Amino acid sequence: MCGIAGFILARGQRPEPELLDRMAERLAHRGPDDRGRYCAGPVGLVQTRLSIIGLESGHQPLLSADGRLALVANGEIYNYIELNAELRALGRAPRTGSDSETILNVYAADGLKALARLRGMFAFALHDAREGSLILGRDRLGIKPLFYVRLPDRIAFASEIKALLAVLPQSPRISSSALRQFLQNQFAGGEETLIEGIRRVPPGTAFLIDADLNIRTHRYWSALEVEPRRIGLEEACAELDALLDAVMREHRRSDVPFGLFLSGGLDSAVLAAKLAEQGAGRLKSYSVGYRGTTLAHELDEAARVAAHFGFEHHPLELDLAKVFGRLPHTVWCVDELMRDYACLPTSILAETAGAELKVVFSGEGGDEAFAGYGRYRPPLVERLLKSILHPGSGGFRTRGQWAGRWTRHLMGPALRAVAAADRAPVLNAWRATPRHWSDLQRRQYTDLVTALPDNLLVKTDRLLMGFGVEGRVPFLDHRIVEFGLALPDALKVQDHQGKWLVRRWAEPRLPPGHLERPKRGFHVPVGDWLRGDMAAEVGRRLAINPGVRDWFEVGAIPKLVAARQAGRGGGRELFGLMQFAIWYRLFIEQPGLRPAPDEDPLDWI
Repeated sequence: MCGIAGFILARGQRPEPELLDRMAERLAHRGPDDRGRYCAGPVGLVQTRLSIIGLESGHQPLLSADGRLALVANGEIYNYIELNAELRALGRAPRTGSDSETILNVYAADGLKALARLRGMFAFALHDAREGSLILGRDRLGIKPLFYVRLPDRIAFASEIKALLAVLPQSPRISSSALRQFLQNQFAGGEETLIEGIRRVPPGTAFLIDADLNIRTHRYWSALEVEPRRIGLEEACAELDALLDAVMREHRRSDVPFGLFLSGGLDSAVLAAKLAEQGAGRLKSYSVGYRGTTLAHELDEAARVAAHFGFEHHPLELDLAKVFGRLPHTVWCVDELMRDYACLPTSILAETAGAELKVVFSGEGGDEAFAGYGRYRPPLVERLLKSILHPGSGGFRTRGQWAGRWTRHLMGPALRAVAAADRAPVLNAWRATPRHWSDLQRRQYTDLVTALPDNLLVKTDRLLMGFGVEGRVPFLDHRIVEFGLALPDALKVQDHQGKWLVRRWAEPRLPPGHLERPKRGFHVPVGDWLRGDMAAEVGRRLAINPGVRDWFEVGAIPKLVAARQAGRGGGRELFGLMQFAIWYRLFIEQPGLRPAPDEDPLDWI
């Protein structure tokens, strides 16, 4: 797990080592253990390393024996042991203990075709000196981030946007359509980011960049290729058990200890059951709840699961000041604006676990793979009505996050002009699905290529890496995703419950009664904090913030605050403006500024 960055320059130019060092400095939190730099011809690469496998021999950049290939990589190749055995038979024995070297060696053997053989979470840059090319690759589901920007004299890339800001020749400019997507969808999706010109490498894709800075796209995996299956409960349970067993054995590969985030829900409990079954021992586990709030939490449920499997459990009961003091640092960590309140406690969990561990397991992806969300099973009348009012996605994800009155009165002209951006990622994903898929499969797929990589996994990667912690997400092994997506609807949803097959598998393995508890999700008591005098002070500061004044109608902010104080909504809108004001300072006004983990968020608006 690391941070990577670099660039390929136009013909006749050579990389600037000091610029690479500036990019690496912006990624130091992702890799506190080591740093390496490579310059050859028009290519410069840099990596900051978090050592997890091949502790002594995994320094990067990694070079092939003949010097033709150079690699920087972020993430884990979980099947490196099996691939290395095949490579040895071909006379390509690894030179290090690093799992990342496998990327180098399979590419040397089979070129881009080899990407389909990799199982893991990864983003990498590989310089092929003989071909004069730079290859950028990203894992199938987008677990690991990778951004790039085309400039007049180069194409640059990095694990995080903040590193690319170091190479921009002018002040960064905001994309109006991406900003509107954040406000209405709680994240900006697709290849576009909030900074004009900075884009995402899509999941399941590699870019081949030649010496003339042309980009050729190589798509090596897509969930659209999954074919629905006819399979019964008994066979499906046996297949799920074997698949979980294989995936968890690979994901446990590590030269350092690992722990587990326990939410109290089903997915993390399934991971706990498999880890215990495979003899992982007395793991450290972590869960979070709140003091002084009306919001229910799952601390008791998580503690019961931990006790059932004999884990060393660490429950964190937080007060509101501690939670919301995380806001500036979380905005800095994630690079991209996200209105996922769960970022705040996730940051505290990451810091707590990071004091003892480098690796934690987490249950992200279970809802997408096995149809756990309530939005996947709406009543027929609701689905039909939404389809009529907002056509194009079968009634799925039809409404924006902002109330209509605030969309009209608060958004400035540039934002009102790009209203079509709101649903574009959802509509594009829905329309790409095969005709023979069910409505449920389409809903799963749409989330798998929008909300999952551009929201949920941003939280999992960036907030953990903000404290030098690697998050492992076994439910997003592509074999599990393919299995879950292909299942008949009746094995995913029954009796108004999602993840039905997983529940049947888990029931005999979990504490009695655990599955009878309602799903609560990872909620944050925003309503208990952003009210009264706090809402008034936030509104006052927002009205004088330069970014807010540029993009919003500040004359409507007092009405928004009054509505919030009177309990008539406005919480999402006020919180979103607050996040934008902090982000604007960190990424537009003062790039390179870094908040401490605990700050007064009012000081950063």
